[in-house]
Amino acid sequence: MKGGGPVVGGRPVRKSPEERLAGFRGRKVVVLGLGISNLAVIDCLLGAGARVTAADRKTAGELGERYSRLSLLPLELVLGPGYLSALAGQEVAFLTPGMRRDLPELEDARRAGIELSSETKLFFELCRAPVVAVTGSAGKTTTTTLVGLMLRKSRPGVHVGGNIGRPLVAIAGDIRTEDIVVLELSSFQLQDLGLSPHVAAVLNVSPNHLDVHPTMADYVDAKKVIYQHQGPLDFCVFNYDNDVTRGMARDYDERVRRGLGGHAPVMYSRLENTGDGAFVSGDRLVVRLGPFGAGLPDAVVCSRDEIKLLGEHNLENVLAASAVAGLAGATPEAMREVATSFRGVEHRLEPVRELAGVRYYNDSIATAPDRTIAALRSLPGPMVIILGGYDKKIGFGELARELLECGKVRAAVILGATAGKIERALKAERDRREEAGSPADRVQVVRVPGDFGAAVRTAHGLAVAGDIVLLSPACASFDMFANFEERGRAFKQLVAALPEGSGG
Repeated sequence: MKGGGPVVGGRPVRKSPEERLAGFRGRKVVVLGLGISNLAVIDCLLGAGARVTAADRKTAGELGERYSRLSLLPLELVLGPGYLSALAGQEVAFLTPGMRRDLPELEDARRAGIELSSETKLFFELCRAPVVAVTGSAGKTTTTTLVGLMLRKSRPGVHVGGNIGRPLVAIAGDIRTEDIVVLELSSFQLQDLGLSPHVAAVLNVSPNHLDVHPTMADYVDAKKVIYQHQGPLDFCVFNYDNDVTRGMARDYDERVRRGLGGHAPVMYSRLENTGDGAFVSGDRLVVRLGPFGAGLPDAVVCSRDEIKLLGEHNLENVLAASAVAGLAGATPEAMREVATSFRGVEHRLEPVRELAGVRYYNDSIATAPDRTIAALRSLPGPMVIILGGYDKKIGFGELARELLECGKVRAAVILGATAGKIERALKAERDRREEAGSPADRVQVVRVPGDFGAAVRTAHGLAVAGDIVLLSPACASFDMFANFEERGRAFKQLVAALPEGSGG
């Protein structure tokens, strides 16, 4: 992990976890946002003897069980809309992931000399072991899970976390130097991190989270942090098939030439035989990492038809995971075993039920249009798709084109805060195609003004034997649910409650 300080043998000399935590003793620290990761931070800071203030926009009633737990701890609570007033007089502020960095209160805090940090940054500072990290607009959880499994089948002492699982800061003191850590990192966790992992991967970059990042450039810059602090012993893996990440690889290569990065960029591709890295040759997935000093022989991971995951995007995820895991010490045998047996992560093209000849799939992870496009390309038609949710300020033009061109979608049930935007995008694309004399699929659009259950029941009523009902909303869930997991679980419960023998 790279940061400031003197360097010995290519790695910075850092304080031990005990020394770092001792530095919080008696200091005034505020934790902004009381989600799962920051609750772990609070426990860590209290154990270190910090004077902690915990603050959240939610009220005590809205926090529920979390408030009951926090009220028993030796800290000050500041709750409700004015919670950012808790910044006054603090020395360090830990920000929740997804908090806009351009808030006036945070800008004032910087000017006042308050150190801004996060659970992710604290973990990097406390962790003794090498860190492997994966980021991207889509595929992070699947790829991170694959990497973790490949490494666990190759060696002991593997810890997986970050944006998935429990916050690893809670066990940072127990992680040994000889262990290895695999993290999924979002743009929110990367921005202002100031540190980079030993092995990094950028899977893809497309418009996302523009409700939090003020510009697309700001979003891309946040992703770049994953490699910008790497040194000569480090690796970074890039997707050759994505325009943005291919540009990042050129940037990384220039950094290496200037002595600022690690080895040459490692590329993976499902479309091109890149020669080195991870690529498809005929129908075989190949890893060739020896040229990067990885000490791994060339290996055929598996054939395409041996992969259990659906969709070309998951072929990319297996390639990326094989490259990352190989650089981190996984064996070819472990890569093959995992690649040919792994069936996916919950809420990602997850089969839910077959009822009256209709198959139901939960793809609640699709919180942006590119994920929904990938889902449409992964499943056969005909289908009824459920779309809509919280507005992340992303356009729906490309999704509208896919819906009207793919030849799979019979009906689209739309709801939520973005329903109007999706409906307008479909109309604009249909009008454009009519003006150009291009045929468009006839897609029945049904806008549901009611709750999520009404949307599921409507899709069920529209579907006939042989159809797929796909929840792939192309939007975040925050207008109706706490997160996409809650939305996915609600979908599965609603589908499970549909009576046998029913259907459209």
